[in-house]
Amino acid sequence: MTQSPSDVPFPHVEEVGRDGGTTPITRVSEARVRPERFEAFRDFIVSTVRAFPDRHPGLVSHEVLLAPPGTLLYVSRWRSEEDLVAYAGEHWRDQPVVLPGEDEYLVAPLQVRHFTPATATG
Repeated sequence: MTQSPSDVPFPHVEEVGRDGGTTPITRVSEARVRPERFEAFRDFIVSTVRAFPDRHPGLVSHEVLLAPPGTLLYVSRWRSEEDLVAYAGEHWRDQPVVLPGEDEYLVAPLQVRHFTPATATG
C-alpha cells in the first residue's frame, strides 16, 4: 500500500535539537498572493532574500518556488534550531517572518511549516 506524504511518520519539529541543536531544519513559508500582484511580489521576495546568506550564517541554502498565479514558497534550510531562532525568533515554530509591506500582496496570512530529515544522524 502506498502512503501519502502526510501518512509517513517523521520526527516532529519539537524533537529538533536533541543532539545539541545541530539537526538541519527545512522551513517552508507559503504565501497566497493576489494574482494581479504575483510578479511584483516575486520580484520583491527574490530581491529581499538575495542578501540572506550574508546576513544569516546558519542559512545553508534557500530558494523561491513559484506556482502562478497565486502561490509562492520560500524554502530555507538551516544548520540548526539555534540558527533558525537567530533568524525567526523564539516563536519560529508557528510564526512566519513577515517583511515590511508584504501583507499588501497577500490574500491570506503566511503559513509556515518545518521539516527534518528522515535519516538525521545523531
